[in-house]
Amino acid sequence: MRKLSDELLIESYYKARELNLSPEFIDLIESEINRRSLYNKIKRTS
Repeated sequence: MRKLSDELLIESYYKARELNLSPEFIDLIESEINRRSLYNKIKRTS
């Protein structure tokens, strides 16, 4: 995931949620978003 651009990482996050992919995979994406301090660029929905 480190090779993904910030924009592609965020797009991947939204797509994973849209496709209802596994919570573990979404957690991995969220961890990388947090590591890059990009969390303020996404809108989290429950």
